[in-house]
Amino acid sequence: MSDGSTPKRAKVEITQNHDKVDWRKKKAELQEAKKQRKEAKLIKQLEKQKQSETEAAEKEEPLPQSRSSRGRGYTVSVALPGSVLDNAQSTELRTYLAGQIARACVVFCIDEIIIFEEHGEDVQSVEGDYRGVGKKGNACIQLARILQYLECPQYLRKCFFPKHQDLQYAGLLNPLDIPHHMRVDEEAEYREGIILDRPTKPGKGSLVNCGMWKEVQIDKKLQTGLRVTVHLNKKQKEEKRLIKGVVVPPHVPRTEGGLYWGYSVRLASCLSDVFTQGPHKEGYDVTIGTSEKGRNIDQSTLPAFKHLLVIFGGLQGLEASVDGDQNLDVTDPSVLFDLYLNTCPSQGSRTIRTEEAILISMAGLRPKILSAFSSGAV
Repeated sequence: MSDGSTPKRAKVEITQNHDKVDWRKKKAELQEAKKQRKEAKLIKQLEKQKQSETEAAEKEEPLPQSRSSRGRGYTVSVALPGSVLDNAQSTELRTYLAGQIARACVVFCIDEIIIFEEHGEDVQSVEGDYRGVGKKGNACIQLARILQYLECPQYLRKCFFPKHQDLQYAGLLNPLDIPHHMRVDEEAEYREGIILDRPTKPGKGSLVNCGMWKEVQIDKKLQTGLRVTVHLNKKQKEEKRLIKGVVVPPHVPRTEGGLYWGYSVRLASCLSDVFTQGPHKEGYDVTIGTSEKGRNIDQSTLPAFKHLLVIFGGLQGLEASVDGDQNLDVTDPSVLFDLYLNTCPSQGSRTIRTEEAILISMAGLRPKILSAFSSGAV
């Protein structure tokens, strides 16, 4: 029953939080967080842009250096008699003379060296041991073996050249330092290697020792102990145990990469075999003989060619080589060549040694070769 008085309301205690929000600080924190998000997004965009530019550059890299523009399609071969070593008085000097010939050839990027026998003896291989190796005898074989040894990359020499009497003074030889004589950590598009006797998974190619820290796995299965030229893949993952590569013909670094990739060595039993047993199907399209009886080199020009052959005589000149060849019925060497040149006119010495003649002749022919190709030769 109401007595007319106002009912009392229940007291509600309202607890107020006296810790006010610092909106300025809050705003600054939000702005800082927003700034960090924008910076992270910008960094991510820059990294993505850089990656895209790198991929585009890798795709465009072969274009400015197109293989057709930087490759060299022609070859230059040099032939000389092995008897030039008989002009040396000791085994050490014979070895050093062979090294001088090798140096002269690589300086002028000679692709093939042919060693021929002046007296018609049968020399076809450098395999095995031969009588008379030393101060005299078997000069062709000894010269060819030393030339092959020098051309081989250092990391492969133990595999292809066992201990031999012809190489006992190899320590006297100056290194050729050809582009394919690479260091273990040197990056390159091509490398020389040897097929290893190592098992691989089914469907996988052979393993190759290319003188690197890691072995190279090629695209095909090949015979153990074979020397191969390998084109290494540009994109290699460092964490991978093996490097990927593709076997290519030995001429590819020259024809497509524009690199000088050393020389090959060929033995010929006589002067005529130099012409007839060459590796090119179409033969040598321009041949040059060198003699003091030839035409002045300064008054000569070279025609267009694919395979050039320059032949040097021995101690008695090319006349002795022609006389000792039973397959030739000529007496004048000049009729065998397209050009018969005196590469050192008005010489001061009565004789010019063969190792000197190579340097002199190739120095004189070099501008003529460049001129022939700058004027539209193949």
